[in-house]
Amino acid sequence: MIAVITLLVLLSTNAALAGQLVYGLRLEGTIEPGLAAFVNRGMTEARQNQAAAILIELNTFGGRVDAATEIRDLIMASPVPVIAYVTERAWSAGALIATASHHLYMAPGSSIGAAEPRPAEEKTVAALRSEFVATAQGRDRDPQMAAAMVDKDVVIPGVVEAGKILSLPAKDAVEFGYADGLATSRREVLAAVDLAETDITWVELTWAERLARFVTEPTVSSLLLTIGFLGILLELFTAGFGLTGIIGLISLGLFFGGRIIAGLAGAEVIVLFVSGLVLLAIELGVPGGVFGVAGILAIITSIILSYSSARAAAYSLTVAVVLTIILFWWLSRYFKKSNTWGKLILKAEQTKTQGYVGTKANPDLVGKQGITLTACRPGGTVLIDDVRYDAITQGEYLGADVPVEVIGRSGAQVVIRQIHQPTDEGKGV
Repeated sequence: MIAVITLLVLLSTNAALAGQLVYGLRLEGTIEPGLAAFVNRGMTEARQNQAAAILIELNTFGGRVDAATEIRDLIMASPVPVIAYVTERAWSAGALIATASHHLYMAPGSSIGAAEPRPAEEKTVAALRSEFVATAQGRDRDPQMAAAMVDKDVVIPGVVEAGKILSLPAKDAVEFGYADGLATSRREVLAAVDLAETDITWVELTWAERLARFVTEPTVSSLLLTIGFLGILLELFTAGFGLTGIIGLISLGLFFGGRIIAGLAGAEVIVLFVSGLVLLAIELGVPGGVFGVAGILAIITSIILSYSSARAAAYSLTVAVVLTIILFWWLSRYFKKSNTWGKLILKAEQTKTQGYVGTKANPDLVGKQGITLTACRPGGTVLIDDVRYDAITQGEYLGADVPVEVIGRSGAQVVIRQIHQPTDEGKGV
């Protein structure tokens, strides 16, 4: 009996101590999917440990709408009260997070608002305005002020005029009742909600979450896709598998890895992406176009599925594809002029038993004629006098079984051009 009473006392004591625990999350920089995953983990830990409150310190210019709405949904559904403390600014996506919190305090000199989406299309503005209004209504904040932060057509006499997006300094936000009060420190914030003596357990970003935050940032995501696409494209137009392919795969690995950590992509996306790479590899060995097109479609589909919205996926893909085309065009022109193209190729060992002979042993190949054994994109293999040689064109694509002539040398490769067969066109009869 005594043991049971003792156990009950200990449990009640632990519960009381747990009830006075405050979890702290710092949300700084761009709001992106990696940050949403971090917030989800922190709030889950707070709930499991029966925390009395969650303190979110905000300082952000904004970021991804999809990531902000995910964090907003987590806060709105949280059984643990969430206290937002704006230390410097909560603009754009940050304003939605602050509005969703159960309590909102702001440091003197801080500000909130300026949440007009980009691009400011009518459909996008209307959707985000509704999100802000519904969030404000759910927290008994002025829905008109929330709408004015998104839509410049909303007019509030004495607060914001037509054609202006609302952004409130801390003092005005408190005066108009949008924020609960001013606080010069987090201790003042906790004192205002009767938690002055509690300790704050700060949830820190893990290295994986830091990586996810970095690689899921919109600009970085587009850059990684560009490098990945460019690496694969260069591999398609060179013989063997080399440095460009390795860099491309690393970039795409970072892209998908970050999205897996952030919870945006699952195993099915990776399977689809790898299938696309396999199809492209088959295309290299069996040219024809079918496997190549299927591989590209599989890769593009996997990328689209790794985004939370079609709009975000379309934006990143468009930027990446345009940059890839521009860079590929520039690099192909540069390599063609400087004869650097062939130096990018990582070659496997080629022995005499396989029919290969080094060009140094055959100094008189210029002018010789032969036939391509593989497609040259522009690198490939040719057969000259029953001997196989590594070859490279001057930038053009040649298929297999094309008659060619040696016109020079580039390192260990022979430089070739197609022999055009004469026709009877234009001749008299």
